[in-house]
Amino acid sequence: MDAYTSFARVYDMFMDNVPYEEWCDYITGLLKEYGISNGLVLDLGCGTGSMTELLAARGFDMIGVDCSEDMLEIALEKRMASGRDILYLQQDMRDLELYGTVRAVVCLCDSINYLLDVQDLETVFRLVNNYLDPGGIFIFDLNTEYKYRELLADRTIAENRDEGSFIWDNYYDEESRINEYDLALFIPAEEADAGKMGEGAGPDCETGAASGSGTSGEGLYRKYQETHFQRAYTLDEIREALERAGMEFLTWYDGDGDGRQAPREDSERIYVIAREKGKEV
Repeated sequence: MDAYTSFARVYDMFMDNVPYEEWCDYITGLLKEYGISNGLVLDLGCGTGSMTELLAARGFDMIGVDCSEDMLEIALEKRMASGRDILYLQQDMRDLELYGTVRAVVCLCDSINYLLDVQDLETVFRLVNNYLDPGGIFIFDLNTEYKYRELLADRTIAENRDEGSFIWDNYYDEESRINEYDLALFIPAEEADAGKMGEGAGPDCETGAASGSGTSGEGLYRKYQETHFQRAYTLDEIREALERAGMEFLTWYDGDGDGRQAPREDSERIYVIAREKGKEV
């Protein structure tokens, strides 16, 4: 089912409060701690390429992989504007296939939470391990169960701007640990038409469904709807899946503060660092 189709065209607009430069500094710092300051790096679940572009500007040779054609179209527009040599591939991370190995893999902005069962989690970890150089580093983040249960839960979040508005209805099931959010976007018809926003067409990412409706004209808005699903994982589940996949778990950090503290019970986001530990024969 489709996600990040109609939302792709306005994703960056609603993410303009994200301090990407600081985030990139943090990830670059972690990579350097493990001896990686250049070379080939994979941005897995790269979205519109914001972080991919920043890492390329830091001197890394970047590959970006995402399952959403619509998100990658915007990433390609950014590449054209920057002139940077970035390879983008449209792939589901569960079917990752590269031409060779890379020094590091980063997977950010809770992309790992879109894997809805432990088997898929382990599959992705095995593929990452397979495409890492010997001793290569894997850095990813994910939303915690605390965030879904205590902060998002059954809530409605809305934002209204001149250039567009959204309503986000969130639902969290504690038994399955599946978080569902229904996203309704209201975009000025002229902007939507100029941006060629889709009406549900896109790749099978198995994360939600999208649809669009409305009438073009001045002062009118198009409405687009998407449904996304994510799953919360415990720290033990993450560590055990990494180890079953043949990777060496190194450490994890709380996503707040200075980024070097151990996860807490009320951590909203955590960063996990693992290392390649040999390939399956």
